[in-house]
Amino acid sequence: MRSEILTLALAQMDVPQGRHEENLARAREFAREAHELQADLLLLPELWLHGYDLERAGDWATPLGEGGFAEMAKMAREFDLHVAGSTVERHRGGISNTAALYDPSGELLGSYRKMHLFRLMEEHRYLTPGDHATLCDTPWGPTGLAICYDLRFPELFRAMALAGAKLFLIPAQWPVKRLEAWLLLARARAAENELVVAACNRVGADEDVSFPGRSIVVDPWGNAVIEGEEGEGLLVAEVDLREIEKARRYLTVYEDRRPEAYVVG
Repeated sequence: MRSEILTLALAQMDVPQGRHEENLARAREFAREAHELQADLLLLPELWLHGYDLERAGDWATPLGEGGFAEMAKMAREFDLHVAGSTVERHRGGISNTAALYDPSGELLGSYRKMHLFRLMEEHRYLTPGDHATLCDTPWGPTGLAICYDLRFPELFRAMALAGAKLFLIPAQWPVKRLEAWLLLARARAAENELVVAACNRVGADEDVSFPGRSIVVDPWGNAVIEGEEGEGLLVAEVDLREIEKARRYLTVYEDRRPEAYVVG
């Protein structure tokens, strides 16, 4: 990482269900490319290893440190990157869709279990929701993790912002029919909290659900630094973290908040 400039790489890839060897090989290709382009961080899509194969989530799920989590740590070490993405985690409370962030040594900086389960895809039938937000300590500052449908819940992001977040990382499998909401909400979460959002969406299709890609990095002013197209590819964007303080000095959102008055009377 150079000074206040952070180089983000988003692996916009197809994620066929159950084809873990193919998905892993593709993710590794993107990690190698991100390393060659001197990126600081690689963000993978939601459920990047096994896809949205929830009926077999029990077969794919592993504890943290195994399975897809171990593969992310390995990529981080091998390609000298921070690596983040989500896969299914087995824990005492059940099985969760869990995002994790690893540093270039392969150390786990933090994990987050998807809090808001998407009923239209029957997540509530197969997964256990998380019960708390996560901020990871990184060289560029506190980084918040969220997953796909979480974008629709601004309370989660404001809580992380108030706790000091400078960057939100959001792996997703967001369908094409709600593409405009995807772009709108990613920009809104950045603009309203005056920080950086990196949101990585998959491409391809599962049966009757298509995914448009259109991964995006948004600056603290709400401007898209980079926005992907509909096909596979690695998006690489530089963000100037000094813009966070510039935005907050210019628009004093945090100072002007009045939580004591947010009462419906």
